[in-house]
Amino acid sequence: MKLSIIIPAKNEETPLKMLLPRLQQYYADAEILVVDDGSTDATAEICNQSGVRVVSHPYSMGNGAAIKTGARNATGNILAFMDADGQHRPEDLSRLLEKLAQGYDMVVGARSAQSQASMARQAANYIYNRLASIMTGYNIEDLTSGLRVARARHFLKFLYLLPNGFSYPTTSTMAFFRSGLSVGYVPIETGQREGVSHIKLLRDGLRFFVIILKIGALFSPMRFFLPISFSLFSLGIAYYVYTYISWGRLTNMTAILLVSALLTFLIGIVSEQISSLHYKHTDDDMRRTQR
Repeated sequence: MKLSIIIPAKNEETPLKMLLPRLQQYYADAEILVVDDGSTDATAEICNQSGVRVVSHPYSMGNGAAIKTGARNATGNILAFMDADGQHRPEDLSRLLEKLAQGYDMVVGARSAQSQASMARQAANYIYNRLASIMTGYNIEDLTSGLRVARARHFLKFLYLLPNGFSYPTTSTMAFFRSGLSVGYVPIETGQREGVSHIKLLRDGLRFFVIILKIGALFSPMRFFLPISFSLFSLGIAYYVYTYISWGRLTNMTAILLVSALLTFLIGIVSEQISSLHYKHTDDDMRRTQR
């Protein structure tokens, strides 16, 4: 198996000076690919001086876009992703690779509570993890961790789903789970990043929340639509009981709520049938691999 280590970077010249030599020391046979996302500093020059492969965007296209560029240009059949800001330790990759060798399709570095940048982010990540676990039906320990390894043949199939912003970990994790691919976790500790974070808690937090709902609705529609349908139905019945006791009749609002519950349920059924098409290529790939 050939390993490709993909590092999206935007204006990360200082941490890359320390990170790249350590990666070359630990993984001498691996392909190290840095995707320069429109940096205005010496990020590309540092990579060239270190002798690693670099692919540059003509302008900043986003962290997710850099991940997709790296995955498309990587030559390895095992893809490793890590941040360029110095938070991830190169030696942790070996533990993720050992876990992957046990038969997993993706392994994620799960950050401890002490590794979270702030209490607000820790609380937000906890909420995201629980919501994503409900949407997928599996326990998700760290939805947004950027340190992960995956089998290239599976990861490449989901590139069209990945957003260009900072929520590629969210999308890829949920897509793997809902496609029946195995995802494992390895506990890690992360350090303080060098420089200023490009993630904005409010803006990107809302974006993560929307991504969870979108991917949940795409890969597990009934887990998304059924609670909504049940809530509308319950509200309709409760309102009917209230109006019947008060006025002895069925109101238009009750009818609207009950019809909305029925329509939402039917939309969920149709969406469930459509979502099954996303699993077809995964099943075909599994059969070819077994042969």
